[in-house]
Formats: sequence, C-alpha cells, structure tokens
Amino acid sequence: MTTRARATAPVTVTWTEANTRRLVRQHLYADASPAAPAEPPFASPADAVGAMLGAHAQVLSAAELSVGLRCDGMTREDVRTALWTDRTLVKTFGPRGTVHLLPAAELPLWTGALSAVPTGPNPFPKNARMTPDEVEAVVAAIGDALTGAELTIDELSDEVVARTGPWAGDLVMPGFQAMWPRWRQVLHLAGHRGVLAYAPNRGRKAAYTNPGYSPLPGPQALAALLERYLYAYGPATPAHLAQWLAAPKRWAAELFAASAASGAIEEVVFGDAGPAWVVAGDTDFPAAAGPAGGTAEGVRLLPYFDAFAIASHPRERLFPGRAFERVLGGGQAGNYPMLLVDGTVAGVWHQRRSGRRIAVTVEPLEPLSGARLRDLEKQVERVGAIMEGTAELTVGTVSVGPHA
Repeated sequence: MTTRARATAPVTVTWTEANTRRLVRQHLYADASPAAPAEPPFASPADAVGAMLGAHAQVLSAAELSVGLRCDGMTREDVRTALWTDRTLVKTFGPRGTVHLLPAAELPLWTGALSAVPTGPNPFPKNARMTPDEVEAVVAAIGDALTGAELTIDELSDEVVARTGPWAGDLVMPGFQAMWPRWRQVLHLAGHRGVLAYAPNRGRKAAYTNPGYSPLPGPQALAALLERYLYAYGPATPAHLAQWLAAPKRWAAELFAASAASGAIEEVVFGDAGPAWVVAGDTDFPAAAGPAGGTAEGVRLLPYFDAFAIASHPRERLFPGRAFERVLGGGQAGNYPMLLVDGTVAGVWHQRRSGRRIAVTVEPLEPLSGARLRDLEKQVERVGAIMEGTAELTVGTVSVGPHA
C-alpha cells in the first residue's frame, strides 16, 4: 500500500489504482497480495450490502448472488434469513427509485438522504398528475395503512383510496399491460420517506409493511451518504453521483461544493478524467493490480444490476473495447450479467436453473487462457454454492438479451 501525504497539489490517482481499491473494499478482488492487502471479511449480509451501498433487488436472486459473492461461505439462504427472519436487511425503494436491499440499521440515513434528493420534471401526463397536497395525503395514508400490517398491493390500494378519496384510485397510470390507480406513482416516494418496505410475499403477490424508521434530517443524511459513496466508489464527480441517484447535476455539484467547503471531501486528479473527489484524507490506493500485483484468480461473475458495475466510473474504462457495445446495452450498466477479468468487463454470462442444476453459459469477448478457464470454473462452482445448486459451465454464445 502506498501512503501519500497531504500536499498543496491534488493527489493523482490512476484508473488501475481506483478500480483495484473499489474491488478490494467490496471483496471482489482476487486473493490478497502486498499490492492489495485484504480487507477484514464481511461478518454478515448486512455488512456486505452496506459496503455496496445497496444491492439492487429488482431480480431478488441477483441481489442474493451479489451479496454472496462478497461474503465467505454465505448462501442465498443466509441473505433470505437476514431479510425476512433477522430483519437486518430491508427490501425497499433505494437509489433511482429502484428496488434495493438496504441494511436495516442504515435505513434512517437512507430515507433521510433519498427523501431529500430533488426530483426532475413530472414525467406523467397532466390527467395523471397529483398536487403536492395529494402526494402528502397519499404518503400519509400509506404509512397509516401499513403500520402494524402486511398488505398486498390490492389491499393497500383499497386502504389508500378509503383514506384519501376516489381520485386516488383513478386508473390513469400505465402499468404492465394494465392501467394502475393514480396513487401508485408515489409508491417509491413512500419508501424513501421510510413508511413503506416490502414484507414477505403472500403466495405470488408482493406485500408491504411500514418498517417504522424515522429519517435523519436531510442535510445530515446527504452529507453522510456522499462520504459513503466516495469511500466505496471514489474518486467520483458530481455527474457520477447525479447518475447514480437519478438527480439533477447542478444539485449534485452544489452538494459536492458544500462538502468540500466543510473539509469533508478533497479533490484529486483522476487520470485522464480530470478533477474528482474522495473522502478527505482517503488517498491511500493499491500500487498495482492483476497478475503483476501477485494475485491469483482474477475472474469474477457479477449478476444483473450489480452495484459495482452501476456505480463505477469512467464506464469506458470499466467496459473497455468491445465490452462497451456488447455489455452496456444502450449505455445502461447492469442489464447483462458480466464477466470480469482482472477487474474489467470482458464478457457476459447467463444462468438457467432446473431444480438444483444450474446451467451457466459464459461468453468471453476474447479467448481465455488455460489458467483463466480454471479460474472461471472455480467461480462457476462458487455461484452454484451460493445459489444452493450444482452449476455446470459452458463457454459459448449467450443468446439471451438484456434485462428490461
């Protein structure tokens, strides 16, 4: 580890140094070496999810794999136990209004920060929009209805309409091959306010409850979340944070400026990308990566919407060459499960489950050496162990398209 003293001139950080540190801090790096000493192991799924800054759970099995890959010896059942039995994880609406697993202990921070992030222009047609007073009435109704209860979406809809008025139930929201009631447009906002989270499914239907957490004050929560983001994914710029949160770029720039003025973050020179920021004093970076750094096993398989792929920038460095077109469908990271080789995206993969058998097809963009193929076989075995099945590897073309 190279320790750099604070100086008047900003520290210069290379892509290799930044990418390696991100991998190390999320336990996605290969075996420890003098160039990249191991971080202490995550003691629980909640610790891993906290380091990731949330596990995207639109596809819950993908979230389970994301967490398992960052922990030693943990399986999908450990993640489910943390979520539904121990309740150390919460499934709710996280960054960008998308479904995430978040640590329960950090929910006051998350809800305080996410509820303070400004939204963009109203995307809904005029006949579907709600006034600010209607939004507040619906959020309050959701919180009241879910306190001490677990309701399906239909049951929750009946309760919201009964507490607010027939207007909330007008079928004006385009859904999946159907029209949804007006109030559904603020479902994610209720999650951000801390009054809604997922409960265990009732059969095939999703259910919701009120987790009962009070958000931290917005400014305090945002400052803390920015530092957490920079610790996990820095160096980063306001534009990177804005994309991660689906927030206005000007607002993100103001947040960075306020944190820099307070001395909480500091500027560095991030290779060819120019100025970027890290947490103040957090300027220790591994000196090397990949085989030259003495590592074994440089192959990783990341599932749909893995947090590392979504939050890491610059994307043209994480997705070099052909990977930018093959794996970044439309510029959106996470739509394909990804093959990492020495920390950069080098292909796609897909799994198909039948009972305990998991057929894994991996499509490398360049031929893999014998050593890399052996590493890949080990990684596939690990995927099978995490998902509690027996995985079988095929190296070939992945014909399945990107996730919506």
